[in-house]
Amino acid sequence: MKSPFGHIFALLIAPLVSLHAASPVPSKPNIIILLADDLGYADLGCQGSKEVISPNIDSIAANGVRCTAGYVTAPQCCPSRAGFMTGRYQNRFGFEANPPPPVEAKVGLPVSERTLADRMKAAGYATGMIGKWHLGHLESMKPYNRGFDETYWHPHGGVLFPNSKTGFIPNLYRGKNPVQEPEYSTDAFGREAVAFIDRHQREPFFLYLAFVPPHWPMQAKPEHLAKFAHIPDLHRRTMLGMMASLDENVGHVLAKLRETKLDDNTLVFFLSDNGGPTGQARSQPDADFEYGRNTSKNDPLRGVKGDLFEGGIRVPFLVQWKGHLPAGKTYDKPVISLDIAPTALALAGVTPQPEWKLDGTNLLPFLTGEDAATPHDTLFWRFRLPLPPANPGREGWAMRQGDWKLVKNGEESLRVSGIGGESLSLYNLVSDIGETKDLSAEQPERVAAMTAAYKQWDAQNMEPLWR
Repeated sequence: MKSPFGHIFALLIAPLVSLHAASPVPSKPNIIILLADDLGYADLGCQGSKEVISPNIDSIAANGVRCTAGYVTAPQCCPSRAGFMTGRYQNRFGFEANPPPPVEAKVGLPVSERTLADRMKAAGYATGMIGKWHLGHLESMKPYNRGFDETYWHPHGGVLFPNSKTGFIPNLYRGKNPVQEPEYSTDAFGREAVAFIDRHQREPFFLYLAFVPPHWPMQAKPEHLAKFAHIPDLHRRTMLGMMASLDENVGHVLAKLRETKLDDNTLVFFLSDNGGPTGQARSQPDADFEYGRNTSKNDPLRGVKGDLFEGGIRVPFLVQWKGHLPAGKTYDKPVISLDIAPTALALAGVTPQPEWKLDGTNLLPFLTGEDAATPHDTLFWRFRLPLPPANPGREGWAMRQGDWKLVKNGEESLRVSGIGGESLSLYNLVSDIGETKDLSAEQPERVAAMTAAYKQWDAQNMEPLWR
């Protein structure tokens, strides 16, 4: 005969067991990547802006580390995303630049490359992708076939307000299925990210959230435009309104982490995919748009999106992991978006294998101060515009070695920037962050040694898959 006390004891502890089972903290830290599109180096409050209102994004810097020499692998959307999504220089597999319209539907991130989502999923993480994809239109290249369990995505971005005729955002998908989304896309993407965190709060998750602002189309919500009525330039006012919406939705994500008590167990990256494309004002927000211009600011850097000067590849780069990384720290040694993958894998308990040939490094020991060395001795860039006919003047490259940067920016990018010439130039970025004084004539031996190092690196790369 069973004792009645055993039954009573079971009834008493059942609620406690249930409560414990309902709210365990994931055993591995969560990873969130927040990506802005075409954000200028100077266009956050924490980066010195007096115009941009970004308290939520700024809080990532206040609660973590602001990397003042944070780079991406290309000065353009697609190749930059291909680099950090694989943890490899995209030149390794021929993803040189945005695919031009004649081939865009047929190319993308090669299926031979494993993504960070593939590796995080294999490590037991729930994986989600929300926002702008821009890494391929073929079925095999869509995000739900590249390691992401859940996706709410647009093939190439460039959408903010719903279509005026249908009332919905065009070409938006949940997994394979088209969706009818009536909201401003920044709000929709923020909403979906919050829901993803809510669904997966009891297991480790990896979330990639790729917003559209401040990339074109230059469209802000009326209530955000009204906040900047004092800005006379309507184009800049619109960009600031778009940034206010971006910051608002980053705030929703951070608030959900606090609500679910996950902010101490979540590593958050915030960065831009490339530098800002500065430009001229337009007469009104719905005027015909000149491609690539959003009145962003890259001060004090030289150059813009599409350049291999600092303004094209050096971006806001913020990292937060409460209780683990120092709060309010600035870190001035060079880091790059390639480092996101090995850092995330380290938290997931995954040891990168030599055959993966990752190009980044785990940033955590450097950001905590445990390792006082420099994460990278040398960083490289190669960027060839896929415009016919083939023209060496359009083919730029650069490298940073310590404090020194050697750059051949390419004829087309130089023309866009309004700067003449196409020869190699050498700058000391510590004393001359604006790349104003070319020291190549004074240091020919350094130029020769750095050129040789670049050529050795470039010999390992593929020719572009589309030209």
